Amino acid sequence: MRSRLFLMLAGCTVLSACWQNEEKPQGRVIDCALAGAAKFVPDCFAQDSRSGDQRFLTVRHKDGAFRRFQMVDDGRGVIAADGADEASAKWTAEGVLEVAVAGDRYRFPARMKADAPQP
Repeated sequence: MRSRLFLMLAGCTVLSACWQNEEKPQGRVIDCALAGAAKFVPDCFAQDSRSGDQRFLTVRHKDGAFRRFQMVDDGRGVIAADGADEASAKWTAEGVLEVAVAGDRYRFPARMKADAPQP
């Protein structure tokens, strides 16, 4: 069982390395500031998906890393869907949802619902 899991993980790693070198990530381009960078640049790609009645955003970095967020309708915009790090979100005056997780920050063009509680 362990050897099968190892082979599966090794295969995923090889495929990930190929993807980084040959294909551009799919989705719409968003601004991000990764690994503690001060400046936002349009280097990330966001894709929407659904699972039942839940909505998700997967943000892919150019290096192959990614983060997954669950969209929520309670005024926060998104929450972390995976991993141990929690996401914090704030709305800017320009109507952009800025989300931070660990040392990474993302800007999602979005609109806050008029009836949502203010964060």
